[in-house]
Amino acid sequence: MDGVDASATAGAAGDPAETSRLESCLDQPMDSSSVHHEVIKYTPSSLPAKQYDADTTEPISSGLQTMEELLSWQRSKANPFDVATVLLADREPSLAASPLRTLVSHDMMGGYLDDRFPQGTHSEAPYAFYHWQYIDIFNYFTHVMVTIPPAVWTNAAHKHGVIVLGTFITEWTDGAKVCEAFLKDEESYRAVADKLVQVSHCYGFDGWLVNIENTLSAAAVRNMPLFLRYLTDQLHERLPGSKVLWYDSVLQDGHLKWQNELNQNNRVFFDACDGLFTNYNWTEQSLEGMEAFDGAQGRQADIYVGVDVFARGEVVGGMFDTNRALELIRKHNFSTAIFAPGWVYEHNHDKTVFRDNQDKFWALLSDFLFVHRPSSPLPFISSFCQGFGKALYWAGQQEAGRSWFNLSAQEPQPLYYHHQLDGGGWLKSRGCPEDAWNGGCALLLEGVLPASLDKICARLFSLNVLLASSSMVSLVYKLSPGITVSLELKTTDASLCTHKAVQDISTTSMSPGVLDANHHLVKQLSQRCGQWNPDSWTVRCSQLELLGCALREVCVIIQREGEPQDTPFSCRVGEFMVLDEVSLSAPLQSVQGVCVYDVVWLRGGGSSGGGGSSPSASGLLLNATLRWSYPNPAQLVRHFKVYWRRLRGPDPRVPPGRPVLVGRSYSTLFRVTELPVAEPPGLMELLVEPVTREGFLVPESHWGRRSLSYTEERRAET
Repeated sequence: MDGVDASATAGAAGDPAETSRLESCLDQPMDSSSVHHEVIKYTPSSLPAKQYDADTTEPISSGLQTMEELLSWQRSKANPFDVATVLLADREPSLAASPLRTLVSHDMMGGYLDDRFPQGTHSEAPYAFYHWQYIDIFNYFTHVMVTIPPAVWTNAAHKHGVIVLGTFITEWTDGAKVCEAFLKDEESYRAVADKLVQVSHCYGFDGWLVNIENTLSAAAVRNMPLFLRYLTDQLHERLPGSKVLWYDSVLQDGHLKWQNELNQNNRVFFDACDGLFTNYNWTEQSLEGMEAFDGAQGRQADIYVGVDVFARGEVVGGMFDTNRALELIRKHNFSTAIFAPGWVYEHNHDKTVFRDNQDKFWALLSDFLFVHRPSSPLPFISSFCQGFGKALYWAGQQEAGRSWFNLSAQEPQPLYYHHQLDGGGWLKSRGCPEDAWNGGCALLLEGVLPASLDKICARLFSLNVLLASSSMVSLVYKLSPGITVSLELKTTDASLCTHKAVQDISTTSMSPGVLDANHHLVKQLSQRCGQWNPDSWTVRCSQLELLGCALREVCVIIQREGEPQDTPFSCRVGEFMVLDEVSLSAPLQSVQGVCVYDVVWLRGGGSSGGGGSSPSASGLLLNATLRWSYPNPAQLVRHFKVYWRRLRGPDPRVPPGRPVLVGRSYSTLFRVTELPVAEPPGLMELLVEPVTREGFLVPESHWGRRSLSYTEERRAET
């Protein structure tokens, strides 16, 4: 069942507001020609203040501030917009098979910033993370008692096979009181654990970091390991592959004293859950002691040695010297927890150099990290979008010309690197927002091809993707003068990839021939995609007929034209795609059952949260939630486009309008906010277009639609 719809269904039996929403959808006819009627009332919004901006009714993400909020939490009251829609992808090696893991703890300026908007926001210089191939676990950390990771983070992480942990934290005097209450007996701590399991299951993330930074009484500390064990067992049962980690803070006697290692003083908590996240002030002697400690034997991968990128306190490395810390940690065969890597963003007032700093930081760590390979069925598609940009593109055309941020839009990320070449040349791979094929950026391969080399190989991906018996490969790119490009693919016998933790296996290199534009497969693809070679982009297609093979490496060969000389070059790669040829003839799916609910009417400049607005000369604004159904959206579509158009207004001489894009949705749910519409009475249409992963054009007959008529509220006669 789709995660968002599951949330709504679960709420039908409990919460009256959610029951009303669900019934409003069920009551609306499936026939797209039916009309939903609204009488305009300028009343305050009844939407939950924690889930929607009071002024705009824009959905927002948030955590739970108090124990009372947690214990009273109900699935029926969950924020439907903050339910992750992407299931955890497979990768190689899996988390269980990774001997040295890497956790990133995202401590960014208090949390819930640009990322609190599940539908994205317009941000000139947002923070994003896109080096997912290096990490195993992502922890969203704030000082809110129950930190629920925003869905945009979970969606991005899950696309890359990275599990996501929320944070359960208590601190100082108030935290001690909370712990005394919930750890007083078995019934109390089980109630808290049960709620934490329900929250993670509902919102689609994978577990918890438990961070108790306050002293515990004898009774409380006695029950803490029991709470951890119960929470861990319940999560594993409900969410296979989930994790509960303990932060190194409290001792087994209840004192708050960070150990910076696993030892006898904190082992009881480590033994009760899936791992320990150590504090940051360790030394090499700490690592040596843990290696010899009997409590660590057989579980060294579960010890995540903490590294504070801000380098606060007496620490090894930090900032752009964080690699020094990782070198020691890996030397002693431990996992690592990298805390606050957003330092690369926060420490520099010039946010325009963020990508450069981010790439530099992770390049310095790369010798001590492991590249994980996406392991997914076809199609494998990436346009390299990092989830933000200066403009928004589709098929090489600019769709919106302003800065934006939405991590749910992030696509499978390539390898980023900067290599020095023999003969004085160099090669760099980076995201570039100046132009794109789809989304917010393309992959820019740039450098100097030295005179001593005829060609170089620029790696795009390390993969483990099972090919179809007949597959089609597409590459979209732009070139600087003086070079040509071609694809080199490395494949292997698929049976060799079934073994756990396979990293180095024999591969065969091949350079597939480019299909002529008149080839029937190319024609079929171009017809289904509609637009071809716009704005100087080149689209090259190849065919692979391989049985029982897996694709392991994707490389672009950059070759010089003309005489040997040092040749500066750039190659902007817009998209790489591998399809099963069968998909070229598969029928397109239709959007069904569009319904409209939670309608709030405003006047321009009015507020839904301050007692309502009275009608005035300012414009009429529509706010409403759309929900629809679509088969397997996470697998079949990149996103949905939501449009509106005017069908009829008070002046019959004004003809119907054309569809106007409202926004993109990365789930089967969308909140229309502050949409200017004609004065009542009026009739408008809301439309939902599915955008397939392959880029196939979907005819309007397959779009979802719902007509909305609206009239002014009749006033009682005096």
